[in-house]
Amino acid sequence: MAGTIPDIRLNDGNTIPQLGFGVFQIIPADTAQAVRTALDVGYRHIDTAEMYGNEAEVGEGVRAAGLAREDVFITSKLNNGFHRPDDARAAFQATLDALRTDYIDLFLIHWPLPTRYDGDFVTTWKVLEEFKNDGRTRAIGVSNFQVPHLERLAAETDVAPAVNQVEAHPYFANDEVRAYGAKNGIITQAWSPIAQGAVLGDPIIADLAEQVGRTPAQVVLRWHLQRGDVIFPKSTTPKRIEENFQIFDFQLDDTAMEQITLLDRGEAGRQGPNPDTFDYIPA
Repeated sequence: MAGTIPDIRLNDGNTIPQLGFGVFQIIPADTAQAVRTALDVGYRHIDTAEMYGNEAEVGEGVRAAGLAREDVFITSKLNNGFHRPDDARAAFQATLDALRTDYIDLFLIHWPLPTRYDGDFVTTWKVLEEFKNDGRTRAIGVSNFQVPHLERLAAETDVAPAVNQVEAHPYFANDEVRAYGAKNGIITQAWSPIAQGAVLGDPIIADLAEQVGRTPAQVVLRWHLQRGDVIFPKSTTPKRIEENFQIFDFQLDDTAMEQITLLDRGEAGRQGPNPDTFDYIPA
């Protein structure tokens, strides 16, 4: 079943599975089993982060599935409290140790934090370049970067992010960021792809789901796939984990795609924090 997941080529020549499994807000006690279940279903991409507090359990779940390390694409992200170079180096090593692996497939700056660290996320990015150059991560990218943040990286560094992981769903299409990425070879990863469930009761989504004989979640995830987004829905329920995987044997026609796209509410549809002002650093 894993072979049904399309791979997307990144700007550095690596590839990433378009569908992954997310573990945000899955408590550590449940993480290993959820990851094991996802991998048994056929997922081959796991998305975690230092701030999620479950990297060790992700590693445990991967090992429990009995798959070769090179067959599982693992993404993690830098904790907001560790943007300074030496802190970032120590945090990255802690991620490798927690996962019990000698490399990460993709490592991201989790948030730009433009109101912290004198607004200097460029120096942090250059430290990620070190990790890529020494082979401890295959690819590097960013998360929650707005267009001005991306433009600054382009002006002050030589390596473009391979991906930008941002909030994106039918109520907040985030098209300005996506368009910049498309123009500059940066793949968009959509976190909160179903708006934390908020879009599932939308009458347009419900009607389309009935028309194609699928669940509302499957319809929304399919919309993302056809837009070219990388997605990683999360669940701890085996049935839902499997259901979210069953999105490769149907297509939405142009009319359905347009109906969903027109649900965009712009900034009013944003569910999470605005990256221009978000400044949370864990205690």
